[in-house]
Amino acid sequence: QVQLVESGGGLVQPGGSLRLSCAASGSIFSINAMGWYRQAPGKQRELVASITSGGNTNYADSVKGRFTISRDSAKNTVYLQMNSLKPEDTAVYYCNSLLRVKLGGPWMPNWGQGTQVTVSS
Repeated sequence: QVQLVESGGGLVQPGGSLRLSCAASGSIFSINAMGWYRQAPGKQRELVASITSGGNTNYADSVKGRFTISRDSAKNTVYLQMNSLKPEDTAVYYCNSLLRVKLGGPWMPNWGQGTQVTVSS
């Protein structure tokens, strides 16, 4: 059983900052990519940022220059530093990881339960 637990969401004023964390635990052999998605009311879930095991990163155009993704592979944890937040960043943020539970096993996506980020004055 694998669990992804997110933390760090909350209410922040426009222009403010938040840092999200997501820790993966359980029967994990290795993790490939980790990332953050978000879903606003009435909209589809979208990729915000991702990072590979080698440290390569990818960002949605809407967050480039404002958000930074990083990971601590020793702790199976991924972070999302969000600066210069805008009201349109308001959404539920979900952590995702692509991992396998045994050598040679299939890579499987896993999701966290989500954490609410609200940007409002």
